[in-house]
Amino acid sequence: MTFTDPKDSEPGAENDKRNAGKSSTDESRAEEASAGERVIAGRITQAAQQAMLRQRRGLEQPEPSLGSRLGQMGILGWTIVLPTLLGLVLGHWLDRHFASGVFFSAPLLMIGAAVGLWSAWKWMHHQSRSQGS
Repeated sequence: MTFTDPKDSEPGAENDKRNAGKSSTDESRAEEASAGERVIAGRITQAAQQAMLRQRRGLEQPEPSLGSRLGQMGILGWTIVLPTLLGLVLGHWLDRHFASGVFFSAPLLMIGAAVGLWSAWKWMHHQSRSQGS
């Protein structure tokens, strides 16, 4: 015959044993949840700091006006178009002078466009450096 402890035979004792196992899993789940909450809170804090930094930068360096933007587009347009047209006019004059069809016009048109695009690229980088500092 086996001897059993009277505490084990009580109806609540069996539930206590089961609950003891559950409490350790509940604690680990609670720790995982709190770790997840800390990660989310860290991300929210980082996003708030980035938003404040963007706002501060916006107040220190306001956006250029519409007139300023339109002026920049005009300068860029003429920077590209003027060398292209000069190449075309020079090529056309050379073609008429030497009676060569489009022998000079086509390459000088391309060279003029390349010079204009290069000039516009340099001007944009110069503008971005002067506005950034």
